[in-house]
Amino acid sequence: MLNFDCKNNHILEDDFVKLSPLKTEHVNDLIEIANEADIWKYSFVKGDGIENLTQYIQSAINNRKIGKEYPFIVFDKIKNQFAGSTRYCEITPSLKAIRLGYTWYGKAFRGTGLNKHCKYLLFEFAFERMGAERIGLGAYIENKISIAAMESVGCKKEGIMRGIFPATNGIGRTDSVLLSILKNEWDENGKSQLKSKLNT
Repeated sequence: MLNFDCKNNHILEDDFVKLSPLKTEHVNDLIEIANEADIWKYSFVKGDGIENLTQYIQSAINNRKIGKEYPFIVFDKIKNQFAGSTRYCEITPSLKAIRLGYTWYGKAFRGTGLNKHCKYLLFEFAFERMGAERIGLGAYIENKISIAAMESVGCKKEGIMRGIFPATNGIGRTDSVLLSILKNEWDENGKSQLKSKLNT
């Protein structure tokens, strides 16, 4: 079983970034980013506009209450600004498995190293504090930037789910690329390799 209680307020941070539990009042902190033109292109759940973002955040909080997810708001300490959101989802204690997903950052925070810092903190906490044995991730097959970002933090491609999402153009279906990182991979060299990239 996982050593994790969704009712506790978990804060993950280093000198670059701080991840805190997502709350309803964070709608105002995130609405400007949520309204960026391309932020939801590769998401089948939309959070643009006050109404959609409020519903998006409330749904995540409700899922936290039943132990299914644990959402975070991401704060960039260097820019002194909120940068976006991410979460543990599909938490499966009996399998010691979780998934990372619903990750989005404003355009000003992409390519700054923020994502690597977030993933390092999330991986470290999941493997070393929660007792997870596997972290799964996924992306629309067309989302090459996101897939490359996941590979750059040590995740390995493991398969494709065919036709899982509605196509981004609204016509037909599209595939998802599945990736993962395992605890033994993290322990052997994943942690050290990702740590070496944090300030480069």
